[in-house]
Amino acid sequence: MQIDFALLKSKEVLPTKRYEHVERVTHTALDLAKNFQANEHGVGLAAALHDYAKHMDRGLLKHWIESSVDLPKDLLNYHHELWHGPVGAKMVEKWFRLEQPDILNAIRWHTTGRANMGLVEKIVFLADYIEPNRQFEAVYEARELAQTDLNRACHYALKQSILFLMEKRQPIYPDTFHAYNELTNVLKNNGGN
Repeated sequence: MQIDFALLKSKEVLPTKRYEHVERVTHTALDLAKNFQANEHGVGLAAALHDYAKHMDRGLLKHWIESSVDLPKDLLNYHHELWHGPVGAKMVEKWFRLEQPDILNAIRWHTTGRANMGLVEKIVFLADYIEPNRQFEAVYEARELAQTDLNRACHYALKQSILFLMEKRQPIYPDTFHAYNELTNVLKNNGGN
């Protein structure tokens, strides 16, 4: 599958504004892939398809979670905004016969993150957070960190997401904490703070 074709597939199921976001995330992710010597094709496909299920019917997403043997049922206890990543990865795998774990994982965890993210996962997670139209206070620092240190940038984005959700008194999916904790340890072990 080519990146342009993946973008076209997303365009078919997304409203214009969301599709434009997907395009920006894809361009941002490809820039990060070049900077951090990642597989550009894999990064581009994952970014182009990361929001594939974002605007699908909530009942359909719930059905996929309930009927899948490998999607965690606890997702149903959290905000439905978290469902589109895991379900989208399953849809992409089934409908487009995409089977590369790094691409599917990047789609699956682009919203929550997870411990031990691979390079493609980190890049798509971060690109979604820092794409050019994002305008919130923490994004500027995240963009700056993304120029030189992918782990530090992801750690910062996770921390800011956790703080934002706590401030809003929203539940936080456990994988987000696991991702934050794992990167905290990585940075400490590498002499960071």
